[in-house]
Amino acid sequence: MNIEELKFDASGLITTVVQDAATREVLTVAYMNKESLAKSLETRETWFYSRSRQELWHKGATSGNTQKIVEIKYDCDGDALVVLVEPAGPACHTGAVSCFSENLLGEIDTESTSIADFAVMLELEKTIREREQTMPEGAYTTYLFEKGVDKILKKVGEEASEVIIAAKNRDAEELKWEAADLLYHLMVLLQEQKLPLKEVLGVLNKRKKPSAGE
Repeated sequence: MNIEELKFDASGLITTVVQDAATREVLTVAYMNKESLAKSLETRETWFYSRSRQELWHKGATSGNTQKIVEIKYDCDGDALVVLVEPAGPACHTGAVSCFSENLLGEIDTESTSIADFAVMLELEKTIREREQTMPEGAYTTYLFEKGVDKILKKVGEEASEVIIAAKNRDAEELKWEAADLLYHLMVLLQEQKLPLKEVLGVLNKRKKPSAGE
């Protein structure tokens, strides 16, 4: 399907749902017209049409919080879009990650887990990458990169051992902290090796798919 085959409304607009490509969290709902969609396809960054200002706007043009497009899907009727993006910052003008940050049901059950909770891993990856690039003085991550891969590998091994000990002792509180330390050092190792987390997640995603006959 091309742009001309999509079903724009009487105002020439099509509803566009923007999702984080990694977490699938809904970031915002906006509108595109043919021109903004064409620009989005051309630049691989999101462009929308503002109904209030009646003009095109490039997400992040002033804030720097751009959205790199990974995929654009259209629904079965061709009258709505889902845009999967890699956000460079918050989607909402309030500074929130998503425009959908309020809950009509009231208090959120802290025992439940949503896919958005795992976004912390992507934020951690981003922070570690920035540390490697800027090497701020006094930062522990800077220290690890300065010492090199052997030091990082040693720390991964040490933290893995701590996880094993905590698990053997049935100490859930200690295990929680040691597991967090292990994940952090593993993320540092992945950055040192220039292996994006999404590639690791891609392997897990492939493994979850049932093989033929299952």
